[in-house]
Formats: sequence, structure tokens, C-alpha cells
Amino acid sequence: QVQLVESGGGLVHPGGSLRLSCAASGSIFSINAMGWYRQAPGKERELVATITRGGNRNYADSVKGRFTISRDNAKNTVYLQMNSLKPEDTAVYYCNAAIASYIGRSYLDYWGQGTQVTVSS
Repeated sequence: QVQLVESGGGLVHPGGSLRLSCAASGSIFSINAMGWYRQAPGKERELVATITRGGNRNYADSVKGRFTISRDNAKNTVYLQMNSLKPEDTAVYYCNAAIASYIGRSYLDYWGQGTQVTVSS
């Protein structure tokens, strides 16, 4: 069984910063891509940023230059540093990871429970 546990959400003023963390635990042989998605009220879930095991990064245009995704492979953890936050960044942020539980096993998508980020004055 695999779990993704997010932390670091909260309330912040416009222009402020937050750092999200997501740790994977359980039966893990290998983790491929990891990423962050978000869902605002009344909207569909959208990609924020992804990072491969080798460190290749991809960002949504709306967060380029403000957010930075990173990972610690030894800790099975992915981070999202969010700077210059705007009210439109308000959403529930979800962690995602492609994980193989055993050698020879296919990679499956896992999701965290979500953490609320609210940007408001």
C-alpha cells in the first residue's frame, strides 16, 4: 500500500510565499514522475508542475517564474516553493506520483488527499 501525505498549505497574503511538501510512503520500489495539481472551486483540476526522477521540470504558464518544483529521491518527497502568490492561486493542491511497488511492477498513479492554499488580504 502506498500513501502520499501533503503538508504546508495555509492562508497567505498576496505576494507572500508558501512551501508545500509531499512524502510518499509504504510499498515503494521506484518513483518516476512526481507533480502538483490544483483545483479551484467550480473548476477542473489542472497541472501546476511536474518533475521527473532525473530532474526535468515542467510548469503551467500561469506559475512560471513564481513556483519551483523540486524533489528529494532519497526521501521520496516532492516540494513546491510558491512565491509571489496571487488570489487566483487559491485552490486545493494535490500531490501526484507514478510509483512501482515492486520490481517488475507497472507504475501506477497515486494522489495525496490535498492541502488548501488560500491567498487573500
